[in-house]
Amino acid sequence: MEETNAWRHPVDLVAILDDAFAKIPLALEQGQGRAWPIPTAWPDLLPTLLGDDPQAISDGLLHALAHGATGEALAQTVVYTAIRRVVQFHTSNEFGDWNTVHHTFTFANAVHQAMRRSPSLALLRGVWDAAMSVYLERFLNIPAAQVPQPTAAEVTGAQPDTMLEELLDLFNSQQQVNQAGALVARYLASGAAPARLIATLGQGLLREDAGFHPIQSLEAAVRQYQMLTARPDLAPYAPHALVAAARYLAAHAPTPRAANQTYRIAVRLNRGEDVFAE
Repeated sequence: MEETNAWRHPVDLVAILDDAFAKIPLALEQGQGRAWPIPTAWPDLLPTLLGDDPQAISDGLLHALAHGATGEALAQTVVYTAIRRVVQFHTSNEFGDWNTVHHTFTFANAVHQAMRRSPSLALLRGVWDAAMSVYLERFLNIPAAQVPQPTAAEVTGAQPDTMLEELLDLFNSQQQVNQAGALVARYLASGAAPARLIATLGQGLLREDAGFHPIQSLEAAVRQYQMLTARPDLAPYAPHALVAAARYLAAHAPTPRAANQTYRIAVRLNRGEDVFAE
């Protein structure tokens, strides 16, 4: 992507990245033995990462690194900003732009998962690349869709079974993006079991003619949700991962659902049944 015009004009992002890459080793050395306080750092850093100043974004990441942030922590931070781009993607954008935010999110997630398994100085550069990709997508959040924030009245008396049925029903109609996101936020705020919601999202995915992108998106969202909830200090951010997944699925549903017919034919053939019989 560094070869494309958007990465060179009107701001030379490649020059910013090259400068940051040269400074990463020193920042890592300065951060040795220090603990980066994520609960207090995120509220200050996230607005910068979601902002419109790429130099400030790079400087913010370097500052975090110099104050003890690990590569994994930085990668997770950037993934969350990519999630927010999906959560606040406005439906007035062109439909094809869903893939734009999707690609950045799944790339950032891949960098994060790789950083957890095999951290390296070279891989750390991918965190900066992902952050710049999030920066380039800021226009897809203008205007920004509201982050769902269920009220106490909306949550009181909410019935999990009913909400899950409503979610699947939303996937039966086109462009129920905001409604699906709000319903997922309300479900999670009610304290209902997240595993049931994840299973329902999986059901909604598999009954469609799902291509690689929706499958990839849901897998990444569930993984990020589980890792955020595993940390009490980051748990309040976790619902946004599944809100993003529901919005993306809703944007791509319904499909002709021909895959289910193919599956049923395969099952009948496997049983030795006559597929032409009534």
